[in-house]
Amino acid sequence: METQADLGARPFVSIGTAPALLVCLAAPAFFVLLLPWLGWALLIAGLVVGAVIERRRVAEPGPSLTRDLSLIALGMVVVSVIDLKAELDNLAMLRFTLALGGAVVLPYVVSRFVYRDRAIRFPWRGGGRWSTFQWVWLAAVLVLGWLILPFYFITSGVYENWPVVDTPDLIARLFVGVGAVGIWDELFFICTCFALLRRHFADVSANVLQAIVFVSFLWELGYRAWGPALTIPFALLQGYIFLRTRSLAYVVTVHLLFDAVVFGVLVHAHNPGLIDAIFLVPAP
Repeated sequence: METQADLGARPFVSIGTAPALLVCLAAPAFFVLLLPWLGWALLIAGLVVGAVIERRRVAEPGPSLTRDLSLIALGMVVVSVIDLKAELDNLAMLRFTLALGGAVVLPYVVSRFVYRDRAIRFPWRGGGRWSTFQWVWLAAVLVLGWLILPFYFITSGVYENWPVVDTPDLIARLFVGVGAVGIWDELFFICTCFALLRRHFADVSANVLQAIVFVSFLWELGYRAWGPALTIPFALLQGYIFLRTRSLAYVVTVHLLFDAVVFGVLVHAHNPGLIDAIFLVPAP
């Protein structure tokens, strides 16, 4: 992960914010409005505007905004080619694996071997040993998830956006799928989108921009109704935690603990009476 010294002074808002915002707004076009043509139009507009800006400011040093935005655009395009509806059959799981895997691998390969830089990194251990506060936060994530998620999924009915899991095989597939997507979230939204945006904008601005992409993906995945009231703070918080810890391992652990509760709630919602004693909100 690049240090503050490496990044230098970065603006909260600049002329480069316009193309970056256009590229990030392609995410709600693809994943919320389900309008691929609009997503493509926003991506192209963002890259063109970015290229025009850089052409006029060619003397300024630093990483290329257009190149970095093209990597984010590449990842989004790869994800957008599949339907993100949660399904658990073999073909659906293969489809998710190829598309989500490609959205991480392709930008990394282009960055490393075409653009010849190391803009995308995956700092597993980062800042060293976890502090007492970090361990306490892991416990807090479980408690907060246990208190909030059953109420959200069951009272809003969004649990129905996930397939019924009423056999051991389906429950196992759901467990693997939820965990795998959670890990991917951090690899793409934090280590790719956020890291690339931080090269050009202040941390707060970069975090807000990556959250637009993060939350839009989660919407199509199934976190609808008033889900953004949960996913927006979660996306921003994950970016902040990554800045503080510089540890992919830690943000992945936080996400997996949260997703463990999601998994439990989905099993609970689809199987009344199976694990009712664990949650405060009864299954429908």
